[in-house]
Amino acid sequence: MNRKLRMGMVGGGKDAFIGAIHRLAANMDGLIEIVCGALSINPEVAKASGEMLFLSPDRTYLTFEEMITKESRLPADKRMDFVTIVTPNFAHFAPAMMALDHGFNVVIEKPMTFTLDEAKQLKKKVEETGLILCLTHTYSGYPMVKQAKAMVAEGVLGKIRKVWVEYPQGWLSKLSEREGNAQAAWRTDPKKSGKSGCMGDIGTHAAHLSEYITGAKITHLCADLNIMVDGRALDDDGNVLLKFDNGAAGVLMASQVAAGEENALKIRVYGEKGGIEWAQHEPNTLLVRWLDQPAQILRAGGNYGDRLSSFATHNCRTPGGHPEGYLEAFGNIYRNFALTLSAKIDGTIPSKEILDFPSFEDGIRGMAFIDNVVASAASDKKWTKYEV
Repeated sequence: MNRKLRMGMVGGGKDAFIGAIHRLAANMDGLIEIVCGALSINPEVAKASGEMLFLSPDRTYLTFEEMITKESRLPADKRMDFVTIVTPNFAHFAPAMMALDHGFNVVIEKPMTFTLDEAKQLKKKVEETGLILCLTHTYSGYPMVKQAKAMVAEGVLGKIRKVWVEYPQGWLSKLSEREGNAQAAWRTDPKKSGKSGCMGDIGTHAAHLSEYITGAKITHLCADLNIMVDGRALDDDGNVLLKFDNGAAGVLMASQVAAGEENALKIRVYGEKGGIEWAQHEPNTLLVRWLDQPAQILRAGGNYGDRLSSFATHNCRTPGGHPEGYLEAFGNIYRNFALTLSAKIDGTIPSKEILDFPSFEDGIRGMAFIDNVVASAASDKKWTKYEV
C-alpha cells in the first residue's frame, strides 16, 4: 500500500464519548485517515463535527444511509475503504449491514449488535462478502494480555483449571441517568442498550478476555444479575459461574455500582504448573506464579523482545518502563486491522500476529453471553447450557 486507508465514521461527533478515542487510535500509526462521516443524528452537531475534523462539507453527511450510498458512487481512489461505527448498541446493525452490502469493511464498537439474531445476520453477510469486520474489544490489544495468551497456548502453565475475571466500576452508583448523564441514560435504557446493562456493557469485555487468553470457550454458566440502584431499568451488578470446554471452571464479576472504582479490570488464570495475573491499572505488568519456583514479573516494552512472545512484542510500542496504555491497546487493534486490510488490497498474506484482532466471531460470542446470562439469571436451574 502506498497510501493511507480511508475511514468513514458513523456517530462519534463532538458531543460523543468514544468517537475521539477511535480517531486517536486509528491515527496512531499513520495508516488511516478519516475522510467522511455521519457524525450525529443532530444535523447541526454533524456539520460542526465535520468542520472540527476538517472534513469536506460534501463528505459531512447527515445520515449513515446518505454517506454509504454516496461514498459507494465515488471513484475507487476516492471513496472510503471502511466505516467505523461508534453509535449506541441499538444503532449498530443497520449501518454495519448497509456498509457490507455496499462493499465496505467495518470496524464496530462492542457489543456488536442489539440482539444475537442481528449478530448472526452480520456473520452471514461477512462470510458472503469476504469483507473484514473488526470488533473493538480493546483489552485484547494490550501487549501483556497477548503475552498471557501466548503462554497459555504454549502450555507453560499446564492444563488450565481456574479462571477468575472481574470488572468493577463505580460510575453508576447513583441514578445518574436521571441527572443529565447522557452516557448513563442510553446504557441503562433497554430500548437503546438491549436486555442487559452492566453485563452487556462491561461483562462482555470480561467474558471475551477470559476466552481470548485461555483459548477456551464457555459452555455453561450460572448467573445472578442485580439492580442495586432503585429506579434503574437494567442490571448494574452481576456474578457468573463459568464452565469452559477445556474443563476449567471460572468466576466472572462485573459491577457498575462498586463505589470508588474506575475501570479495575483484572484477570487471573491458573494451570497445573502456575498462574498468571494481569490488571488494567498496571497494564505493563504480567505476574507469573509457579507451583515450585519463585514468582516472576514480566514487563512490556521494546527492551524485552528476547523474553516475550512475538504477539506481545508486535504490539509493544514504547521502551521498557514507559506505559503501554489504553490508547495504545486501542491503536493496536486498529493497526492490526489496517495491516490486514492493506494486505488484502495488495494481495499479500498477513502474519499471524497481524491477524490477531477481534472479529465477528467474537461479536457472536459476546451477544450469546448476554443472552445466556439473562436467561440463567431468570431461571431456577443452577446451570444454563451456553447456546450460540
